[in-house]
Amino acid sequence: MAVCVHRSDRPGMIQQNENGPFDPGRIEKAETLLTRGTACYPYTFDRTETVASARARFDGIGHDPSAERLRLAGRLYTIRNHGRTVFADLGDETGRIQLYLRKMDLGDETFALFVDLVDRGDFVGVEGRPFRTKVGELSLWVDEIVVLCKALIDLPEKFHGLKDTEKRYRQRYLDLAMNEQVRETFRTRSLVISGVRTYLSDRGFLEFETPTLQPVYGGANARPFTTLHHYLDQTLFLRIAPELYLKRLVVGGFERVFEISKNFRNEDIDSSHNPEFTMVEAYEAYRDYNGMMDLTEDLISTLVREVHGSTTLEFGGKTLEFAAPWRRMTMEEAVREHAGIDTLSLPLDDLARIADERGIPGREKATTPREHLVLFFEALVEDRLIQPTFVHDFPIENSPLAKRHREKEGFTERFELFIDGMEIANGFSELNDPRDQLDRLRAQDRRRLEGDLEAQMVDMDFITALGLGMPPTGGVGIGLDRLVMLLTGHTSIKEVILFPQMKPLRGTGTPGTAPGE
Repeated sequence: MAVCVHRSDRPGMIQQNENGPFDPGRIEKAETLLTRGTACYPYTFDRTETVASARARFDGIGHDPSAERLRLAGRLYTIRNHGRTVFADLGDETGRIQLYLRKMDLGDETFALFVDLVDRGDFVGVEGRPFRTKVGELSLWVDEIVVLCKALIDLPEKFHGLKDTEKRYRQRYLDLAMNEQVRETFRTRSLVISGVRTYLSDRGFLEFETPTLQPVYGGANARPFTTLHHYLDQTLFLRIAPELYLKRLVVGGFERVFEISKNFRNEDIDSSHNPEFTMVEAYEAYRDYNGMMDLTEDLISTLVREVHGSTTLEFGGKTLEFAAPWRRMTMEEAVREHAGIDTLSLPLDDLARIADERGIPGREKATTPREHLVLFFEALVEDRLIQPTFVHDFPIENSPLAKRHREKEGFTERFELFIDGMEIANGFSELNDPRDQLDRLRAQDRRRLEGDLEAQMVDMDFITALGLGMPPTGGVGIGLDRLVMLLTGHTSIKEVILFPQMKPLRGTGTPGTAPGE
């Protein structure tokens, strides 16, 4: 059969950048392809199907080649030369398939071109007939091959996967190219985010987009990233949360709103924190924090069933059960059960002594029983909450946007969801008393001016919006990166963020490096 070769429409040689990351031998091969009239980077290739669809359709084929011809395209992962025949593995997004190439089928010129000038990592298009080898491997008997992209950098030597963890994070494109399980993780992430959007949309929530650059930051206690808009000569902040803008929409008359947003917090990096992260925040008029716990429970259990086919999954060596109902306990109950401290019944001296004996960070700043309650909970309880657990009724001091508790003086109607010791969600009966909100934000601002880098500012436009009236509203924010961690079994947030923040490489000032370095 005739050989299909793309001709170059743009004559000329590829110029080697001596300071670049490209392999000189591969550049030489690319130049040779061009001199022979073969385009290294053609514009298109009409494939008939994917590797996965080919595997499904020809799963029962025998040794005799099919009469049907297929056109597949993808990256070459291995090339095994046996003289007059070559076996190669072709991979696309959906999987891999073996190629069988013979000199007598391709012709001397094209076979030599393939053997001499095509490498692992190159993209090719192939045409041929599916068959099964004597050892049972579904393969494509190739009689036409086209170079679609000449890779100028070698793949890692071990074709079965890239193992260097730091390189995987810095060069996610290489990680994705080499590791199918990594692609599966991010495929699941995409499905989870789509599932969240579908779940809320099906229940009447409208999705909106609110500003990423904000003149006043708020919605959470966190240190912001700061920038300058030169035209306006104005300091702006990358949002730490979309909360205050979504509440403005409720004031404006939208009763069910949500946003899937990138948020930015200038904080430490560890296994569950990245400065840039993804959340969904949802607000519903005429509901309280009990209703938002119900929504959160049903949303997450639905996603677990859709991803895993059941409400049970394994994570970090533990079996987690997501079938409703999940446990709900107050912060006071959680500290009493898991730390053995009846916080609100003890005098301050005893609480200070307990905090000192257990070496709890920040104990010197706690001056009330409620402040000790938060310290004890964060230091002694959070990591013991393994099964999905709602902890509710938080002290007013650390909940400036939540409504005062209807029965407990000094507390708010706030909850957090913990799974395997990680905070996954945070929700309130939203504060809609504008005077109370102004007082609390002013208290936050005083702390900020005194040096608290995570305290919030006073957003007077938001206060003005509340002054127009916001109906009783429930709200919740869910960390989607951590949720994906749970659903994919990863214990580091870097494994579920495509391009996590990394320290610059020494002497470069940039997080990237060439695969061969």
